[in-house]
Amino acid sequence: MTDPHEPSDSGRLAHIIALTRSVVPPIHPAGRPFALGAAGVALVLRRLSRRLGLVGFVLAGLVTWFFREPKRVAPTRAGVVVAAADGAVSHVVLAEPPAELGLGSARRLRISVFLSVFDVHVQRAPVAGVVTRAEYKAGKFLSADLDKASEDNERNSLLLTTPEGDDIVVVQIAGLIARRIVCQVAEGDKVRVGDTYGLIRFGSRVDIYVPTDSRVLVEPGQRTIGGETVLAELPARAEH
Repeated sequence: MTDPHEPSDSGRLAHIIALTRSVVPPIHPAGRPFALGAAGVALVLRRLSRRLGLVGFVLAGLVTWFFREPKRVAPTRAGVVVAAADGAVSHVVLAEPPAELGLGSARRLRISVFLSVFDVHVQRAPVAGVVTRAEYKAGKFLSADLDKASEDNERNSLLLTTPEGDDIVVVQIAGLIARRIVCQVAEGDKVRVGDTYGLIRFGSRVDIYVPTDSRVLVEPGQRTIGGETVLAELPARAEH
């Protein structure tokens, strides 16, 4: 006799699928052509040789893993700026924001996060708000861990304005190997904190500029989780 409390075969299958999805992250749309292409090459190599096919499928798996977009749970606390990317904090300095955003020469606190080829390479909105400006600038492809990469390298800059009126700058910077910056948002778009908005292929860096009187909560060398790690607390606003 079947136990009414025992899950059905379809229920077990649904549970297995749900568990698999929770462990294996989805692929960012920009990475799907690369993953499919790598899988196609692996199939061709498999026809030629089992050994070559094995190598091809391993490489296809690595390509797919590179473009992963794991689910993240953003903090709900107001007045914080979260990491836009996975990686390691490389610099916390005072610096002028990207000139193309038209914010003037007043310096802000810049928190730089370096992404190795092993890190998740999607970028996430550090705050909730509106994309006030979006500017792309061609440039060099210096190693992204160098301080001057912020000024010299190819980059895509966003100015985000929060509902409270704070201006936060987030910059995608190409690196030594990176040759492609993908940005999915444009001026006027609304974003939620932690939303995926872009991708940089193969080794890169993300800079975030916050007001100078913000309280920075990370130091160089610390690891960050995009969409979850709190980088800074914005200045408290006086109540009127």
